[in-house]
Amino acid sequence: MNARPERREVAAAFLGLLRSPRFSAVLATTGVAIAALSYPLIRLTGWAGYLAALIGLVALMIVVLVARRRELDGEVPPISLLVFLGWASVSLIWSEYQWVTLGGIGHLAVYAFVGFFIASTRDTIQIVRTWGDVLRVVLGASLAIEVFSGILIDTPIPFLGVGARIAELGPISGVLQTRNQLGLLALVGAVSFATELRTRSVRPLTGVLSLVGAALCIALTQSPIILGTAVVVAVAAAVLYGIRRVRPERRQAMQFVILGAAVVVIVLAWVFRSALVTFFNAQGALDYRLHLWQKIVALLPGNTVEGWGWTGRWHPDIPPFITLTASGTRPAASALNAYLDVLFQLGIIGLVVFVGMLGLAFTRSWLLAGRRRSVIYAWPALVLVVLLLVSLAESSILVEFGWLTFVVCCVTASRELSWRSALRVPPAAPYDERVS
Repeated sequence: MNARPERREVAAAFLGLLRSPRFSAVLATTGVAIAALSYPLIRLTGWAGYLAALIGLVALMIVVLVARRRELDGEVPPISLLVFLGWASVSLIWSEYQWVTLGGIGHLAVYAFVGFFIASTRDTIQIVRTWGDVLRVVLGASLAIEVFSGILIDTPIPFLGVGARIAELGPISGVLQTRNQLGLLALVGAVSFATELRTRSVRPLTGVLSLVGAALCIALTQSPIILGTAVVVAVAAAVLYGIRRVRPERRQAMQFVILGAAVVVIVLAWVFRSALVTFFNAQGALDYRLHLWQKIVALLPGNTVEGWGWTGRWHPDIPPFITLTASGTRPAASALNAYLDVLFQLGIIGLVVFVGMLGLAFTRSWLLAGRRRSVIYAWPALVLVVLLLVSLAESSILVEFGWLTFVVCCVTASRELSWRSALRVPPAAPYDERVS
C-alpha cells in the first residue's frame, strides 16, 4: 500500500539531489581534480581506472544537465571553440592513425564538456573557489611528497617521477611528472589564491599560506618559462589594476595604448632574446626544444595545410611520433610548444583556428576584467596569460588540466561579455568610482 508513495519520495529526493547546487559543486571539484591529478591517477589505477572515473563523471554531469534544463539558460559554447573541435574531428578522415585520432578527439571533447558543465552551472567566484580548493591539495601534496622523498628518506620515487632534489632547492615536479606542469598549476593556483584573498572567500591565513605554497612551487621548479611567466603575470595584474581605476570613457583608449606597449615589448624581447635566454639560464632547455622542433618542421611538407591528424597526447609507439626524439633515443611526449603541436597535428588551418580561438577568448577576458567592478573577473584574463605563455614551451593547454581551464575561461568570458557590448564605449561615470 505504501510502496508507491515511498518510491515517489525516493524519486523526488533523487531529483532534488541532481538539481542541488551542492551536487554540481561536487562534480565540478571532481572534474578539476581528475584533470589536475591525471598523471598520478594513471600511474596508480592505469588507463582503465582513469577513463572509468572520467566516463562516470561525464555520465553524472549529463544527468544533472537534463535534470536542471529548465534552470539553465540554454547556453551554447563559443563558436570558435566548436570550430576547433570540429576541425580536430574532421582530421579523422586523413589521419594515418585513425584509432588514435578517434581516442584523441574523444579525450578533447570529454574535457571540453566537463569545462562547459562547470562554466554553465557555477558562477565565476564559485569557479575560482573550485580551482583554489583543488590546487591547494595538489600543490600541498606535491610539496609533501618532495619533502618526504628528498629530506626524510633521501631517495627518489621513480614511480611518480619524484627526483628527491628539494634539498638542493630543485628542480622539483611533485606529483605532476614534470617541473613545468607543476609550475603551470602553481601559477594558476597563485592567481586563484590571490583572487580568493581579495574577495575574502577564504580565511586570511588560508589564503596567505596557499600563496606561499604556490610561490615555493614556482621557485623550486627552477623553470625559466615558469619564472618568466610569473613576472609577466605580475605585470599584467598591475596593468589591470591601473585600467580599472581609469575613467570608463577613457578605458578603451587606454587599452589601445597598452596594446601598443605590449607589441613594443614583444619586439624588444625578440631583439634581445639571446640576452633573455642567458638571464633566465634557459640555454639548455632551449637547445633541447630546438632539436625537437627542427625534426617536427622537417615532417611538415606534404601535410602543411591539414596536418597529420589529431592525437592530443602523443603516442610514441606509432609513426611519425616514434621518430620524434628531443635527445637520445627516447620519443618525446609532446612538441613542447602548443602552437607548433597544433600546426603538426592540424596544419595551418588548425593553427589559424586555434590562435583565433585563443585570441578571442583572451580579448574578451581582458576587456571583461577592465570593465567589471569585482576583482573576480580578472581571474580568467590572468589565467589565460599563464596558459598562453606556458604554451610557448609546453603543450599542456591541449590536454586535461590546461584544456579544461582554457575551456572554462573561454565559456565564462563568452557568457559574461558579448562582442556588441565589448566594443561599445562605456558611459561616463563619476571619477571617484572605486572598484574592489
